[in-house]
Amino acid sequence: MKRSKHKQNYTYFFGAGKAQGSAKMKSLLGGKGGNLAEMTSLKFPVPPGFTISTKACLNYYDQDKKFPVGLVDQIHTSMAQLEKVMGKHFGDKSNPLLVSVRSGAAISMPGMMDTVLNLGLNDRTVLGLMHKSGNPRFAFDAYRRFIQMFGNVVLGVDHAAFERILLDKKRENTVTSDAELNEEALKELVVEFKHLIHRKTGEEFPEDPFEQLRASIEAVFASWNNERAIIYRNLKHIPHDLGTAVNVQAMVFGNLGNDSGTGVVFTRNPSTGERKLFGEFLINAQGEDVVAGIRTPQSIDKLNKVMPKMYAQLNMLCAKLEKHYKDMQDVEFTVEDKKLYLLQTRNGARTAHAAVRTAVEMVAEKLINKKQALIRVDAAGLDQLLHPGIDPSTKLTVVARGLPASPGAAVGKAVFDAHRAIDMSNDGIKVVLVRAETSPEDVGGMAVSQGILTARGGMTSHAAVVGRGMGKPCVVGCQEIYVDEKARSFSVNGSQVKEGDFITIDGSTGSVMKGKATLVAPKLSKDFKVLMRWADEHRVLRVRANADTPRDAAVARNFGAEGIGLCRTEHMFFGDDRLLYIRRMIMAKDETERKSALSKLLPMQKGDFKEIFKEMKGLPVTVRLLDPPLHEFVPQTEEDIKKLAGQLKVPVATVRAKAQALQEFNPMLGHRGCRIGIAYPEVIVMQVRAIVEAACELKKQGIHVIPEIMVPLVGHVNELKATRKVIVEAAEKAIAKHKVRLKYQVGTMIEVPRAAVTADEIAKEAEFFSFGTNDLTQMAFGFSRDDVGRFLPFYLEQGIIDRDPFVTLDQAGVGQFVRQGVQLGRVTKPNLKVGICGEHGGDPASVEFCHKTKLNYVSCSPYRVPIARLAAAQAAAKDGLKDG
Repeated sequence: MKRSKHKQNYTYFFGAGKAQGSAKMKSLLGGKGGNLAEMTSLKFPVPPGFTISTKACLNYYDQDKKFPVGLVDQIHTSMAQLEKVMGKHFGDKSNPLLVSVRSGAAISMPGMMDTVLNLGLNDRTVLGLMHKSGNPRFAFDAYRRFIQMFGNVVLGVDHAAFERILLDKKRENTVTSDAELNEEALKELVVEFKHLIHRKTGEEFPEDPFEQLRASIEAVFASWNNERAIIYRNLKHIPHDLGTAVNVQAMVFGNLGNDSGTGVVFTRNPSTGERKLFGEFLINAQGEDVVAGIRTPQSIDKLNKVMPKMYAQLNMLCAKLEKHYKDMQDVEFTVEDKKLYLLQTRNGARTAHAAVRTAVEMVAEKLINKKQALIRVDAAGLDQLLHPGIDPSTKLTVVARGLPASPGAAVGKAVFDAHRAIDMSNDGIKVVLVRAETSPEDVGGMAVSQGILTARGGMTSHAAVVGRGMGKPCVVGCQEIYVDEKARSFSVNGSQVKEGDFITIDGSTGSVMKGKATLVAPKLSKDFKVLMRWADEHRVLRVRANADTPRDAAVARNFGAEGIGLCRTEHMFFGDDRLLYIRRMIMAKDETERKSALSKLLPMQKGDFKEIFKEMKGLPVTVRLLDPPLHEFVPQTEEDIKKLAGQLKVPVATVRAKAQALQEFNPMLGHRGCRIGIAYPEVIVMQVRAIVEAACELKKQGIHVIPEIMVPLVGHVNELKATRKVIVEAAEKAIAKHKVRLKYQVGTMIEVPRAAVTADEIAKEAEFFSFGTNDLTQMAFGFSRDDVGRFLPFYLEQGIIDRDPFVTLDQAGVGQFVRQGVQLGRVTKPNLKVGICGEHGGDPASVEFCHKTKLNYVSCSPYRVPIARLAAAQAAAKDGLKDG
């Protein structure tokens, strides 16, 4: 490494109880570096080292992938400081200092570069390590590990190529574990690994320790923009301009013998939230053995038997960490010759179940307050709690059991490659990703899978941690299955599962089954109900549900919905008997025939509304009048056309001609929504009668109903004015007929940009607005929701837009239509009730926008109601509108 004059500080030292930094500097030092500095200052037993800042990474990219001026010089200075603290020398043949190199972004990312351990070893320093430790086997074990890690992580040689050589060596020596290989076998591996690197790269393995360090640091920088990191950032909406820090830390060794070991421990169970140490360890091993799943580790409880003093000290330190950080911690530790070291700590990834329990219990323990508890739980992650489980009556046989790493059940076709998982998922196929063990390259495939199954690994393996973080049902360490990834199959107990065969996994029990199980809805915990009660105390936004059936309405109410924000009436027309009548109406020659057909539909619609109103008694129900274009109801195939002609007793040519006449170049902008009612007001009359008569009849039974009639696709006030007149006349007649007093409201769905910018005019005829953000997004962007999938991935990949606008509301564009519509509408009517009913109503970021825009409510699918309730509370808590 060449030295050069430095201008800016890029390195931050920690060691000997002092640190240049703290956990508050995560944006500069990364999460790992900030916490190492913090723990050092708090006098925790942390091996010393230094952190290269995220600023250096960003400047590396700004300067065409070259180290920024001054960095090399500062690395040398920091290494000299580390040598002084450790009493060892980097590259020294008699007393060598070895270091680890780890990436560490501000936000923990499984897509980043893997760790390189034992850096500084070469053919000379390995002899110094051997003499210093008095353990030749240990020295050469550390050397072969370093060559393998460096070769894979830094030089890009396939991990599997090293593993094949290692497997052959174990077979040659008739052993099953790498820990059983003797000194001579390890020396042979060193030579064979070096030959592999030369064969694959054309370069010799670098002997210069500083060249090893330089290449490793550059590899960390490069990993910030590798494919898997970009995929993960896109999945989690992490900014791409943060950069990563690099942590260089003195090595401590868990593979010195049976008085040494390594492990990963959580201060609480990351799957259940139980308040006790949870984790795994290995005796005579290095850290990567645990997290990579190369050896099956032991439960942390057993450390109390083999190293009781270490277990007690670890327990004490973990309690201190949790009290300091006021959150569950994920801690890596190493025991070197009966001395305990903490290598890092971070807030632990956890399932939604564990997050809820931990948040509620920490309030009881007075570690945090209610507001902090609400913000602590990922609102979108609550979706995990609503995942179905396996129906107890399922007849499938459990063929294997592994470790239950992430709860919930998953059913899908087995797939053995992450890229295949993505391809099949894009084709609409539900898959379960099966791997011997996962690696960061698999993140994209894991994200699209229903669940994850691995043959190797423990509860803190890559698959387990990432699966929990993604909320995917996950079973790991299922040693009963043999996975042949090349053959795309796994075998278990004499039978075989091939790609495309259905399997079921249960991440709550670790069970694996062949075939498709029936899944059932989950039960919600007491802690969940407590958290939701706190959310309801804090939030300002009301939460409704989009529900078209009594069952959906019941589910929504059970999840805490405060009404229905969108009941789509067109979904009520698709039963065989109903579809025939709507088709009769469409095929009618005149108004008389249309009314005749609609009269048959009236009692059916009224019955539907009565059942929905019963489920939502006492709560408002917004019913949207018929919205889709009529062509969606007529047959398209020749076979169906002939069938309808027979049912209506009309010539086939007549049906064919009508079907062709209804076809439109752009149906989304065609004869639909309020335009149908203006052309055929008898359709509105039938629907309004059904709504109002259902409400009147229930009111006579003592059931309070609050109907809200919503007119879709209004773009001009005169459209609403004309439609409102028909609605009011029909409603008043129905009320007079039943001789009851019934309050109802007439409003509109704002989904046309013109409606948003003329909302002050439209509000003169509306008692409420409901933003249909799905269509508003389509019209604002000019994107068809049905076709956007063809190009949206390129937009996201190239950073043209950072989020799918159909998932998270585009606040800069579509959001401005919403904001303007609210402001203008309330100029006319200050107390105008406003909500949204697009699926954005269940997206936390969109809910926060709705809170800031002062909407009255959001409406979303029934199963996302708890997400919206918590997101609304979080928005209020962040906004400081209510006290915790």
